[in-house]
Amino acid sequence: MTDLVIRRATATDLAGIVAMLADDEIGAGRENLTDLTPYQAAFAAIEADPNQVLVVAERNDELVGTLQLTITPGLSRQGTTRGLVEAVRVASSARGTGLGTTLMEWSIEEARSRGCTVVQLTSDKARADAHRFYLQLGFEQSHEGFKLQLN
Repeated sequence: MTDLVIRRATATDLAGIVAMLADDEIGAGRENLTDLTPYQAAFAAIEADPNQVLVVAERNDELVGTLQLTITPGLSRQGTTRGLVEAVRVASSARGTGLGTTLMEWSIEEARSRGCTVVQLTSDKARADAHRFYLQLGFEQSHEGFKLQLN
């Protein structure tokens, strides 16, 4: 087996990333595998922003994971810079192999190297397994999250 590579995503990775985003009950209801146009526009915006890092994990030339890290400078907590982790996904073929832990450890170290003193994330309330996973990594359920759909 070839070693795992975590690298910046490229536009050619989009179909594989979207497939991972759609590969569960929640994602299947909100992602569209037939029209990549909105994903291409989002990718261009992510790629142009130096505070955004979209990565994929690749093993044996197959995409097996992805996540997005956003670096957010802030005034609260004495000017703390935060790393926000979003859209963590592991391909169904790679679940249970430790890849999620590897991806999250990568994101924590990347955030630290960019001056972050806090790493945070949100997770859908229906994702009980994900919540256990994040708790095992040392995250605390310290806040309640809120969203307002604008469309």
